[in-house]
Amino acid sequence: MPSFQTRLKITGLKPGNPPEAVMAAAVEALQTRHHVESNQLELAGGVPQLNLRFLVEPTSYGGENSQAREAAAMVRDAVERVAVTGNLTVLRRSRGRWAPV
Repeated sequence: MPSFQTRLKITGLKPGNPPEAVMAAAVEALQTRHHVESNQLELAGGVPQLNLRFLVEPTSYGGENSQAREAAAMVRDAVERVAVTGNLTVLRRSRGRWAPV
């Protein structure tokens, strides 16, 4: 199964939401369609960033990439209910490397 990763920068929390609500919203949204392999929060240039790895059902190369982009958009929509987001990146694992989709 093709493996993808989405990276989403978080620039702030919306009032009344605890920090853990950010990752919870992201994972909940993503797992409605795909198997979530891992999730973590890290600092990238001093800015918090969600990293979620997930699997997409095999179809065609373009179709898989499209599904991954749609999944990343779902994650962003869910997270924006509780936080302010920044840059969103989608990567595909190919031959042991992560490449932008």
